Amino acid sequence: MRAGRLLSLLLLLQNRGRMTADELAAELEVSVRTVYRDVRALSAAGIPLYGEAGHAGGYALLDGYRTRLTGLTPDEARTLFLAALPGPAAELGLGPVLAAAELKLEAALSVGPREQSRRIRECFHLDAPGWYREADEVPHLTAVAAAVWERRAIRVRYRRWNAPREVDRRLEPYGIVLKAGRWYTVARADGDLRTYRIGQILALERLDETFDPPAGFDLARHWQAHSAALQERLWQGEAEIRVSPAGIARLRDFAARAVIDAVDRGEREPDGRHRATIPVENLDHAESELLRLGPEVEVLAPPELRDRMTASTRAMAALYTPRTVAP
Repeated sequence: MRAGRLLSLLLLLQNRGRMTADELAAELEVSVRTVYRDVRALSAAGIPLYGEAGHAGGYALLDGYRTRLTGLTPDEARTLFLAALPGPAAELGLGPVLAAAELKLEAALSVGPREQSRRIRECFHLDAPGWYREADEVPHLTAVAAAVWERRAIRVRYRRWNAPREVDRRLEPYGIVLKAGRWYTVARADGDLRTYRIGQILALERLDETFDPPAGFDLARHWQAHSAALQERLWQGEAEIRVSPAGIARLRDFAARAVIDAVDRGEREPDGRHRATIPVENLDHAESELLRLGPEVEVLAPPELRDRMTASTRAMAALYTPRTVAP
């Protein structure tokens, strides 16, 4: 543990130049007193490191000194694939490992490429979750990730949407997918390959049994096919609507891509509204989504959906009708 910290301190000074004890302590997540001890240990080991007091002081290496102790550990090499996703890496329990791997990689670069890599981090940031959605609570994510890596079966208590709500499953998790801020595992259960939302796992037990995924299994290709099939099953019907330009703009904030595309293909009417036929999942979902547009949308068909919208808007209007107080 201490050896790794000493190497990290050395690489920080090599990559960033002069740093104060406070800055080093913050980066290494240790106390300033620990930094002082580590600096003395490096000096005793012959590292050409010196310190200067004062406001502009700090620790630095002698010009021209570069360590070659930059070999990546297997864990660090694996986490480099998560370099663009520091948040998810932290959720997987790999945050410190990723930081160490990036530090070693930076130390291995010459001055020009190292400055370019810093510039990229300054200019680009990837935030995977969608807007207006709380991230999943995933207390069992690291355990599932370990099971995927070790190819070890697990037994879970899982909460699903239909009855019975809670079920026990033995899973062979082949991989993990992060989709719009939610974590999923693709796992074999009862002979079938299924997708489980990790945030719905209530309890998890590691089993002694191991497994081998089928030859040629490709997680990315499987997920793409699964997503396409899900989209096909998702839309169970259609609805004809008239929507204003303001409603179209609001739709772009929350509607599915298929709905937005259908509206864009719609026919523009003289009053500026668009008449379009959009796909819908079911009547309940269509009603709740279209009510978000208020008076900016009118449902023309099917009659069942129009009747539900009528009933809902009348009920809302009744809530806001001024009440007379009896004398």
